[in-house]
Amino acid sequence: QVQLVESGGGLVQPGGSLRLSCEASGIILYTDDMGWYRQVPGKQRELVATITRNGRTTYADFVKGRFTISRSGAVHAVYLQMNSLNPEDTAVYYCNVDARTSWSMPSISAWGQGTQVTVSS
Repeated sequence: QVQLVESGGGLVQPGGSLRLSCEASGIILYTDDMGWYRQVPGKQRELVATITRNGRTTYADFVKGRFTISRSGAVHAVYLQMNSLNPEDTAVYYCNVDARTSWSMPSISAWGQGTQVTVSS
């Protein structure tokens, strides 16, 4: 089993910044792709950013130049630095981690519990 714990959400004014963190625990041999998604009520969950094991990143167009995804080599963690936040960024943010837990099984995809980000004055 892989558990993901997210932190860093909250209320911020337009133009402000937040940093989300997500740490995976459990029996993990290594982590592959890691990413952040977000969801607002009534809409589908959407991709925000991903990062591969080699550090290759992809971003949704609506966050390019404002958000930065990174990962830790020391622990199984992924981060999302969010700058220049606007009200349209208000959502529940979820982390997603592909983790290899057994040499005899393929990687599994785990989701965090979600953290609320609210951008409002």
